[in-house]
Amino acid sequence: MKSAAKKVRSKEVQKPIGKVFMSGETKYSVCTICDIGCQLRTEAEDGKVKRVIAHDNPMLANNICFKGVAAPSIHNHPDRLRKPLKRVGERGEDKWEEISYEQAMTEIAERLKKVVAEYGPESLAVSTSGWNTQTTHATDRRFMNLLGSPNWISGVSLCAGNTAAVNKLTYGWFPMGDFGNANCIVLFGHNPRKHSWTPIFNQLNAARKRGAKIIVLDPRVSDQAEDSDLHLRLRAGTDAAMCLGWLKVIFDEQLYDETFVRDWCVGFEELKARVDEYPLERVEEITGVDRELIAEAARMYASADGAIIPWTPITDMQISSTSAIRLHSILRAVTGNLDVVGGESLGGFNQSYIPESEIALHEELPMEQKAKQLGFDDHPAYTYRAAEMLKDPTEQVWGYPYADIVMGCHMANPSNVFRAMASGDPYPVKAFFVLGNNALMSYPNQHQILKAMMNQDLIVAHEIFMTPTAMLADYVLPGDVFTERNHIADGWSWTTRLSLSQKVVEPPEGATSTFQFWHDLAHLFGFGNRFPWDTLEDLLDHRLSRSGRTFADFEAAGFMEMQTPEYRKYRKKGFATPSGKVELSSSVLEDLGFDPLPYYREGPALSEQYPYAVFSGVREDPFFQTGQRNIPELRNRCPLPSIFIHPEDAEKESLCEGDWVKIQTAHGEVTAQLAVQASMKQGHLRVPHGWWYPELRGKVELAGAFLSSDAVLCSDNDEFLDHEQGIPHFKGYPGRIIKVEKPAELEGDTPAAAS
Repeated sequence: MKSAAKKVRSKEVQKPIGKVFMSGETKYSVCTICDIGCQLRTEAEDGKVKRVIAHDNPMLANNICFKGVAAPSIHNHPDRLRKPLKRVGERGEDKWEEISYEQAMTEIAERLKKVVAEYGPESLAVSTSGWNTQTTHATDRRFMNLLGSPNWISGVSLCAGNTAAVNKLTYGWFPMGDFGNANCIVLFGHNPRKHSWTPIFNQLNAARKRGAKIIVLDPRVSDQAEDSDLHLRLRAGTDAAMCLGWLKVIFDEQLYDETFVRDWCVGFEELKARVDEYPLERVEEITGVDRELIAEAARMYASADGAIIPWTPITDMQISSTSAIRLHSILRAVTGNLDVVGGESLGGFNQSYIPESEIALHEELPMEQKAKQLGFDDHPAYTYRAAEMLKDPTEQVWGYPYADIVMGCHMANPSNVFRAMASGDPYPVKAFFVLGNNALMSYPNQHQILKAMMNQDLIVAHEIFMTPTAMLADYVLPGDVFTERNHIADGWSWTTRLSLSQKVVEPPEGATSTFQFWHDLAHLFGFGNRFPWDTLEDLLDHRLSRSGRTFADFEAAGFMEMQTPEYRKYRKKGFATPSGKVELSSSVLEDLGFDPLPYYREGPALSEQYPYAVFSGVREDPFFQTGQRNIPELRNRCPLPSIFIHPEDAEKESLCEGDWVKIQTAHGEVTAQLAVQASMKQGHLRVPHGWWYPELRGKVELAGAFLSSDAVLCSDNDEFLDHEQGIPHFKGYPGRIIKVEKPAELEGDTPAAAS
């Protein structure tokens, strides 16, 4: 076993895959610090990243934020993991010994084989993040499918991936908005800014300049709301009701595309009857928005010559998430904005690049094992259960049966996975691999996740820093970063664009790519013939082989390529749904035992004890998810977490700006400073996402992961979950706020400590 690991590793070392990096050399990079994937340039000097600067193409030059500029501080950070580590203390005690990569891989393989032999292949669960790991190229799913485990989870279950899966239920793909030609843009809570979703921010500004109308639906007076044509300050979590109100106006006033609905939609009469249950008086009562404003917004959207409802993370995380996402897709379709210029385009697979969907080998996982996927029975919308029902039409329209768009269409349900890890129900999950993903803090019910991880026989973390999740591992393997690897970014099949990212410097000697990890593990498990690529460049060559090119050819040709767009493709092959049409009433949901029509479901009720609607998961610009709290120039921009409250609510609670407060729910509590903001909606509390304190490592258990993390607040009990997906209700659950003293652990100059 040990010699096998050495053999696998030596293959990579012996084959030259890089170049000599000259002082001052500049190359193209696709930044993976956040999920938007801006294309930038990276300068190296003396073998280290020196600067990250704007692209030299004027169309891309503005797509840069201070997170991207800070990449050298991240990639060269003194606390970056550089050697494989093996736990020597109790789990979570944060005590380690350095070992070789070969020893780590040998022991990991031996221990995983033992778990699989005792509990079955489904006892392995994997949590990962595509934008951070980037070089996986679906080799994680490939290994799992060959092994027999369906239990892959990701943060995309709460953000974009689940949206992709639900969109497929309506018309068989996940569309991308045509910002450049749209004359009306609707933002459901999404708030792109200069340093957050920067390309979308720039596209919105360009659209405004050419006269496009912007409609914002957000409880807050957000940055985008301030500059919008219409702002609907709906109550948090009521997106589905608002969409039903829009459809009521559109149908009653015949603002829909009657020809498209007649020829290309099924279920219109059933949908219309459901919509009639939501007169504007009822929608006004639910959302808190004046009915005349609701009608005005619906008319503006439906009457525009080209309108888009871009993806939003807000609608992804509500108790009526499946219905609300479906309603977005239905609005696109009935107004004639589907697969047209200025509307939402259905791109399909890029014909010159083998998609991750094919690399993953989803067809190799037996149906018996797919049916064991956690969430398959009770929350199937983005599991294999729904994917199998869409398999035949997907192949007919798009050429391959498994379209895993944004990695989100064949997932296990995270809450079900962690419950099985903690309790063994419905079967034991005893090995947990986490790559580029601080899983402890990335899903709801953080207390359950900790219990789950403490109950594992084997945990492996592949990371660049020692996160609270990594502190709970048995083995921690250092990962590479985007400046240290070659890559072609394809947007996970959401778009057909291909973008070049070039290796600029070598990774630390002990660091590996996620591709290398899965490649080597596969060889140790006897799957070597199914992992024939010795290097990452070999895999890139394979993915480009459909167009007869290599990575070197692509690199020499330029920095980006896009397929010529083709519109109304459905006229040739229809839509990738069982009916071949846009399913306003979903046959898949009906066959799964759910309501085939969208609906609104009220979230957990506020009470005298918990009178505020807590709005969880909002990100601060300097950070992405739980990352970057240890980067001085970013942490100094936001030294401590802030809970936002409206001035009148602050006065009612006798609270002042800068007070230390605690938000409590029936499920947990977090502590942070108070920010009193008139932009907040009364009766709402805003909690930031992902806060922990790297400077407290060694002083506080798990570096303060339970002090301020929003993941401890929201339950994943059934009454808090969207039925079809099992998505938690992060947008408007009951809570209260009280004044407290500043936690003793946080005394001192926090930003300086973080540096």
